[in-house]
Parts: sequence; structure tokens; C-alpha cells
Amino acid sequence: MVLLHVLFEHAVGYALLALKEVEEISLLLPQVEECVLNLGKFHNVVRLVAFCPFSSSQVALENANAVSEGVVHEDLRLLLETYLPSKKKKVLLGVGDPKIGAAIQEELGYNCQTGGVIAEILRGVRLHFHNLVKGLTDLSACKAQLGLGHSYSRAKVKFNVNRVDNMIIQSISLLDQLDKDINTFSMRVREWYGYHFPELVKIVNDNATYCRLAQFIGNRRELNEEKLEKLEEITMDGAKAKAILDASRSSMGMDISAIDLINIESFSSRVVSLSEYRQSLHTYLRSKMSQVAPSLSALIGEAVGARLIAHAGSLTNLAKYPASTVQILGAEKALFRALKTRGNTPKYGLIFHSTFIGRAAAKNKGRISRYLANKCSIASRIDCFSEVPTSVFGEKLREQVEERLSFYETGEIPRKNLDVMKEAVVQAEEAAAEITRKLEKQEKKRLKKEKKRLAALAQASSENSTPEECEEVQEKPKKKKKLKQPQETLQENGMEDPPVSLPKTKKKKAFPKEELASDLEEMATSSLSAPKRKKSSPKEEVASEPEEAASPTPKKKRKFSKEEPEAAASCTKSSTKKKKKSQKAQED
Repeated sequence: MVLLHVLFEHAVGYALLALKEVEEISLLLPQVEECVLNLGKFHNVVRLVAFCPFSSSQVALENANAVSEGVVHEDLRLLLETYLPSKKKKVLLGVGDPKIGAAIQEELGYNCQTGGVIAEILRGVRLHFHNLVKGLTDLSACKAQLGLGHSYSRAKVKFNVNRVDNMIIQSISLLDQLDKDINTFSMRVREWYGYHFPELVKIVNDNATYCRLAQFIGNRRELNEEKLEKLEEITMDGAKAKAILDASRSSMGMDISAIDLINIESFSSRVVSLSEYRQSLHTYLRSKMSQVAPSLSALIGEAVGARLIAHAGSLTNLAKYPASTVQILGAEKALFRALKTRGNTPKYGLIFHSTFIGRAAAKNKGRISRYLANKCSIASRIDCFSEVPTSVFGEKLREQVEERLSFYETGEIPRKNLDVMKEAVVQAEEAAAEITRKLEKQEKKRLKKEKKRLAALAQASSENSTPEECEEVQEKPKKKKKLKQPQETLQENGMEDPPVSLPKTKKKKAFPKEELASDLEEMATSSLSAPKRKKSSPKEEVASEPEEAASPTPKKKRKFSKEEPEAAASCTKSSTKKKKKSQKAQED
């Protein structure tokens, strides 16, 4: 008889449940389905075989990703191999996801079933899971589900911060809204200030310039020759500045009070600040488009490319659209109206704002719009799916559109697409390599700055440490210097055998006169025993003179080489101790 087991994946771990001997057909009855809601009756049908909890939230996230991708994780493999019967033909495993079921059947060999009865059983398990597992409460299970849901969502939303198209959508929407608002406010300033200076409207056409002039001039009666230079800076035209000055002297406008002028100037300053912000926002949009969609912006322009992305919803959606959809994107009303009335469908939508369609002849507008939409679709796909986005493909596609436009006008045959794309691929590889080199340099600089910052923090923490710790830190390098000092001085003098005499000369300075006399006596005794060394070379005799003046045991010192300065230093310490003992004995 085939045993039916059910695999249930939860945020806290895997659960393996077994169904008692119940007919599968009876489980589909409506009375039995209602019994799933009752815990006591549900226990008569299902029993918990094993429960494998996750050790941490990171492990839970790894298992959730594996299940969603249809991959058998090691934890799941271990659970199934441990608790399922060894005879795989007599086991039927019920799972909720067909992907993971197919993966288990392929890798482990267990027959898997989804849907039908399994869905009803899993519904009951999901409802009573906190009662089936000992020590698990409903609140802790909900918290685990919430935490795993947040971490799973964050892991799925994997994107590069510099390639977020949401900012482009918001920027172009705000830019369009600012254009409308600035236009409305400028018309209000023109009408309001026109009561006082109506001739200025005919002289200056630009809205932002008119608002700056209204803010600067104020009362037209105060305008004189001294302000002519400032007028030229604002209008960027000497003739206009002179015309404004002449018109102010013979204006037909009404006089206006000071409080009205203050309100007009304050409103004009708001409009000027809005126009300045609009320029900065346009600069930001251009920089963002060069990062997110460089090929599309190089082909059709930043504003039109941003409007296409905003209308599609994202760069990915735009890349999924066919060229025929991109061509009429933004003209949906005209399209459905034409389909309803059986009229002519529109030839272009948002791409009409590009310069190519305006430059084409009337009979070629449809052809160039179709060709341009084709190239826009290619450029959006390159920007969306390339690892290192560059503007090389966009420039090459723009050249192709220019050649096609000249072909419609003059009949000059353009280059083949294959040849152009080969050139673009070579240039794109070079550009990508250059970008990666720059990124690596920036990363190295960042790491160096981080190291310097950490070193400065460590130095500051050492300075803020206690005085006892500072004394210990200062004593350690002194000891090292004492050990290394004789070796360095010997290397400078070119001596092979390093006599350790420097520490003892320091101690001699602190000796009293009686100890100096005893040292001289010991030196005399050592000079009497000096002729016994017959095999010494003249170099060694020269080196032995300072040794004899320093200590009575020169033979032991010769045994130490440069490679063992620490042993030599310990030997000198023992010799000094012997000196002190002999001196104390002589004094006694």
C-alpha cells in the first residue's frame, strides 16, 4: 500500500506529515473538507512525522529562495532521506509547489503529487501548524513569517542603486508639472505687472526673463541710466535694455502703490526660483539618464527617452515592448478612436517630439517614425540588460537614423546594420574596459581612505587610553631599541662579531667612584690573562680592546653572532650581575 506523506514549508522550518489510512476519494467530500477546520478531527487524519527547524534567519532565507527557484536544499534533502521510508516506490510525497516536486522526483526519486487532496491537507496544516509542533505559538509563527517575508522581498529586489529608473519617472513627471506651473505663474505676473508697465510685455517674450525684470525694475519711475548695465545682464541684449529704458520714460501704465509692488516682487521671486529649480532638475535628469539609459538618451534625447520610460512604467517594460508598440506609445486614444471609427491609425506617439520626425518630409514621416521606433526598442534592450551601460550603441544607432533620413532625401545608400553593429561591439568593449578600470581605481581610493580613517581612529583611541597603558606601550619599543642598537652600530662599523657593549657603558655612567676602581682592577687582571689567546686574528684583537674595557668575559661574547642579539643581551645581563656581586664582596 502506498503511504502518503505531505511536505509543508514554513518560516520556522520544514515539517513532514503522514496521512493515516484514509481513502483519497473520501477526502474530497464536502463534509470531510469542513472537518479540516476542526483540530480534533484533523488530528485523526494527519500526524507529524518530523520537524526540522531553521537555525537562523539567514538559513531560512536560503531555503525559501531554494524552494521558490525549484532547487532541493541540503536541509530538505537530509530531512527527506532521514524520515521517509527507504522503499521509494511505496512512498507518495505531496508538495504544494510543482517546481520543488519535480526537483525532488528528479534528484531523490520519490513520486510527488500536487493539487487536489494535497491542497486541502496543506490548508489544514497551515491553519493548525502551531498546534502540531510542540513549543511553537501562533505569535512566534506570525513573527517568523513576517521577518522572512521582509527579508525575502529585500533579497528579490536586487538592483543597482545607480540604475534606478523610478527616479527618472518622478523627475520627468515633476519637470512637466513645473513647466505648466511656471507658465501659469508667469502669465499671472505679466497680467499683474502689466497694469504698471504694459510695454514690457511686448519687448520681452521669455517668461523667466520677464519675471526677473519685474523683480529688478519694480517702480518704472525709478529706472534710470545707472541700471542700464544690470538690465543688459538680465536680458543678455543691449538693444532690449535700451528699449526697456526708453519705454519706462514714456509708459502709459498706471501708478501703483508700494504694497502692491512688494507683492508683485515677492511673487516674481517665487517664479524665478521655480525656473531655476527647473533648470537644476533638468540637469539632474540628464545625468540620471546617462547612467540608466545612455544608449536611449544618445539616440532620441534625454527628455523623450525619459517620457518613454515613464509611460511604459519602467525601463524593463519598455525593453519588453515590440517596436510597433513603441512607435504609437502615448497615442492610445487616437489609436482606439481610429479602430472604432475605422479610420487611419496614428503614425507616431511620444517619439514625435524627437528631431528626426520634424526634419523628415511629410510623405516620409511614417517611414522614419517606424525606423526610429525600431532603433529605440533595440537601444532600450541594450540599456536594460547590459552589465556596463555605455552610449556607444546609441551613437551608432543615431548615425543609422541620420543615414536613413539622408537616404529618403538624397537616395544615398546607408551602411548595412551588420557592419555598424560590429564596429559598435568593438568600441563598446573598449569603453566597458575603461569604465571598469575607473571603477577599480575609485574602489582602491575608497579602501585607502578607509584605512587612513581606521588608523586615525586607532591613534585617537590610543591617545585617549589610560596613562598606565601609555607607559607600557612606551616601554616596549625601548627594549626593542636596546636589542637592535648594537646590531645597527656593528653593521655600520663593518664588524663581524657583535660585541654588546652599549648597554654596559650606560650602566657605568651610573656607577660611583668605588665601583669604577673595582672595574679598573678587573680590567688589569683581564689584561694579564690576555696573552693566552694566541690564535686570534689582528681584527679580533682590535675588536677585543673595547670588549676588555667593558667586561671581564670577552670569550663568551665572541660566540654570539648577529643572528642572536637577544642571547647576547641576556649574557651581558648575567655578566653585570656577577660584577655587582664581586663589587659587594670587595666592599664587605
